[in-house]
Amino acid sequence: MTLIKSISGIRGTIGGKTGDNLTPVDVVKFAAAYGSLLKKKEGATKVVIGRDARLSGEMVNALVTATLQGLGIDVVDLGLSTTPTVEIAVPLEKAAGGIILTASHNPVQWNALKLLNEKGEFISAKDGEEVLRIAEAEEFDFAQVTKLGKYEKKDDYIKIHIDQILKLPLVDVAAVENKGFKVVVDAVNSSGGIAVPMLLKAMGVKVKELHCDPTGHFPHNPEPLPEHLTDIIREIKKGKYDLGIVVDPDVDRLALVSEDGTPFGEEYTLVAVADYVLNAGKKKNGNTVSNLSSTRALRDVTEKAGGEYFAAAVGEVNVVTMMKEQHAVIGGEGNGGVIYPDLHYGRDALAGIALFLTHLAKSDMTVSRLRAKYPNYIISKNKIELTPTINVDKVLEEVKKKYVKQPINTIDGVKIEFDKEWVHLRKSNTEPIIRIYAESDMEVKADNLAKKIISDIKEIINEKTLA
Repeated sequence: MTLIKSISGIRGTIGGKTGDNLTPVDVVKFAAAYGSLLKKKEGATKVVIGRDARLSGEMVNALVTATLQGLGIDVVDLGLSTTPTVEIAVPLEKAAGGIILTASHNPVQWNALKLLNEKGEFISAKDGEEVLRIAEAEEFDFAQVTKLGKYEKKDDYIKIHIDQILKLPLVDVAAVENKGFKVVVDAVNSSGGIAVPMLLKAMGVKVKELHCDPTGHFPHNPEPLPEHLTDIIREIKKGKYDLGIVVDPDVDRLALVSEDGTPFGEEYTLVAVADYVLNAGKKKNGNTVSNLSSTRALRDVTEKAGGEYFAAAVGEVNVVTMMKEQHAVIGGEGNGGVIYPDLHYGRDALAGIALFLTHLAKSDMTVSRLRAKYPNYIISKNKIELTPTINVDKVLEEVKKKYVKQPINTIDGVKIEFDKEWVHLRKSNTEPIIRIYAESDMEVKADNLAKKIISDIKEIINEKTLA
């Protein structure tokens, strides 16, 4: 079963039966539920939509557009766009919300509806639950024929987005241009193939485009992990490049590759950008936020700059909420997601690129030397599968008791800190699994810490009745 309904939207594989996969019927039902919520809540008259280049995009776009018009809502269609571009367009258009048609880093057969509020931020858990309820009950009130919504296509929002980035005080186009950087870009044949070269050329960067034709035919797994970056690494080793840039299909995640072909590390995208923002002219030193499963290196660079670091529950909406509460100057997620509030509250690979290039230009270092200046941590990602009869909550409670003398955070599962190491345990919402992330300064130490916790869990299950 590959239809996943959650408070942040609906996603699934295209084709098959309704209720099992993401079919046209599901798309219409959830677009209608979202539009109905906006009408009830905001008196919605306008919604912005945009999509990545995946093969099902045009079909899903047509269904969503027609459904919203059927509710009496005007549609502003950005066409091929990026997640952060749609997020920026919503308030500029004074719209009641936005829908991004993308399954982000998922393979080509997937698509999804990501739902935004009037600020261009992901809708709250409460609103997400209401969308699910309306869809289930099919509480739709479609408009009369004389009151159908209008349709407008706007193709210039990627440029508007880039112009906003270039105007940011901490983005120094002249400094980047003076360096004459040569950069290779892998945009997995999605909309990043339009947006990233446009940004780089506007900053005076020489660009080699790799997989930048937005056909939706992904040349490799689109999640920007080191094992999927072989094409760009090969290209960097062939030519003389200063940097490699990789984005996922909807351009909210950013991965970098050093001039020697070594992956910079997705976790370190945010660390490097935060280091620059916190120290640029000593004007912006302040607080930072990432989620509980992200590297400790962000905390290290934050405290070194005189700021305070805060950890949020996993999920972009949780990170954004805490960033607002703690007045963070920068934040994000360790998956290459940079959130820069001076622009907007959303993960934005384009903003991340502009800030990183400014940092690189002003540091007068190579990318590999810049990476070497940061504390080096390794995260070991594991999971333990349990039988359906085992009570996962009770298991986590027992683990907490066992390590009661250590600093423990329970806002999202259980995170236990050991000096400069940590382990984070989270249960899956859909299956009897505990995900176990452990971080240390060496891979073997991180793996051993994870193994120790897995051993503890097995011991707890054997000793106690946790069904």
